[in-house]
Amino acid sequence: MSQALHQERLMTIIKGPHLSEKSTIVAEASNQIVFRVRTDANKAEIKKAVELLFEVAVDNVTVVNVRGKVKRHGQSMGRRSSWKKAYVKLAEGSQIDFLGAE
Repeated sequence: MSQALHQERLMTIIKGPHLSEKSTIVAEASNQIVFRVRTDANKAEIKKAVELLFEVAVDNVTVVNVRGKVKRHGQSMGRRSSWKKAYVKLAEGSQIDFLGAE
């Protein structure tokens, strides 16, 4: 894979932060950030993507595959898409500020 294609793929791996009550508790307790990521991404790619996009040092990456829920639409049953969630533990002294407050 060429360097340009590799950089382009890294830019598309992280879909965005996953904000929930649990992710807020984890962020405050252990300096971790939770991201929604592509389903075909692996831990090494996620680590490189976070380091490239946010210019921080990453200690550890834990990945969870979240199954889509079955939902009812009138009489028929539908299914939401499955997705992947990554818990990224930042190195000591590293921090990501999504709100941009100064």
